[in-house]
Amino acid sequence: MLKDWKRWTAAAAATVFAVGMLGACGSNSGSGKTKITIFNSKSEIQSQFEDLAETYSEDHDVDVEVYYSSDTVAAHLATKYAANQPYTISMVDAKDIYSLGPEHALDLSDQKWVSDTDQAIAVDGKTYGFPVTIEARGLIYNADAIKKATGKEFKPESIKTTDDLKQLIADLKAGGMETPVGIMKEDWSLAAHYLPQVYEEQQDPTAFIKSLHDGTDINTDARWTSLMDTFDVLKDNNYAKGDKAISAEREVTEQKLAKGEIALMFGGNWDWSVLNQYEPSKNMGMMPVPQNDDSMDVTSKLVGGGSKYLFIDNSKNTSKEQQKAAKDFLNWLALDKEGQKWVVNTANLVPPFKSNKLEVTDPLGKSVKKYADAGELIANYNYLPDDHYSVLGADFQKYLAGQADRATFSKQIDEYWQKNDMKTIQ
Repeated sequence: MLKDWKRWTAAAAATVFAVGMLGACGSNSGSGKTKITIFNSKSEIQSQFEDLAETYSEDHDVDVEVYYSSDTVAAHLATKYAANQPYTISMVDAKDIYSLGPEHALDLSDQKWVSDTDQAIAVDGKTYGFPVTIEARGLIYNADAIKKATGKEFKPESIKTTDDLKQLIADLKAGGMETPVGIMKEDWSLAAHYLPQVYEEQQDPTAFIKSLHDGTDINTDARWTSLMDTFDVLKDNNYAKGDKAISAEREVTEQKLAKGEIALMFGGNWDWSVLNQYEPSKNMGMMPVPQNDDSMDVTSKLVGGGSKYLFIDNSKNTSKEQQKAAKDFLNWLALDKEGQKWVVNTANLVPPFKSNKLEVTDPLGKSVKKYADAGELIANYNYLPDDHYSVLGADFQKYLAGQADRATFSKQIDEYWQKNDMKTIQ
């Protein structure tokens, strides 16, 4: 999230710090116990985190306070550091660990949990990022809705190619489902989740992006063509057409999927927190995006990995006692049976730690865990520039609405990368 940490910090130093957040500093609480503060950037688990802070404080000799902000992670943390009031533990995205870790994060390489996961983030041999969960992207399906329309049990493994997808949609239409697909129009869904698959599903994502920067036309790439051919099938069968496609609300789209009015939607296991509000069928799941180019075995894998990371502040504003308490908390989350229960049963997250054998309960999480356990995840590319999803997301929305053709959209992608300073790419 941080494209230029020093620029943010300098700007934040001139701002007035919100009075309501001043309590997030200090190494001791009124009880005399060591106090640790946690910044949570995953809104859907804020209430669970607050409850955890209360019970953990009661059971351990420490006071825990959890904070959430709707501001961007970059802006919010920059303000905290500018005010010399960093959180003891901060939850950030993977890219932030790479940009912040060397300067602001405590080296956790010697912690017990490090050997229990493949998702921790290290920079220059030092482990800074504690993985919170595993998340992945793919095509979400409502198997009950498919069976109702087609009269057949749905076997997601049978849908491998774009042509397979076309046939499935034809069968759904024949069974009375006029528009079987829902597409989320949010810029982050289009250009932070769907479009990056074009980079991630390359033998060398960095080399591919550098080739775009150097002037290669993305239209010459087979993966781009393959994924966009599939997107066109989804777009052509979207329940919201034309301009309505970019005004359709996410909640409406997810409700339609939950109720079986549509059968397919590109998304991730985080969508269960929305779907679950509408009494959905439990017979749902996630499958790889079907496409005709199956190089790298992409039609047998989801794209994903560790999602959201915790780091411990290493500054003089965080005492040794607080750092120890923070380390204890992370080890508890990863390795203690009660911590593991909280991750899976309370926060409804897919655990990134091998020793956590608890069964994931939600159907999308189950799908992700199945692929993760089988080693069938294509790694996220964590180095995209901060403006990638906003700039190209706006362009992608025009394509979704039929306001631009593929040639126009591809040219916009080419021009974006040719003009990019490439500072984040590695």
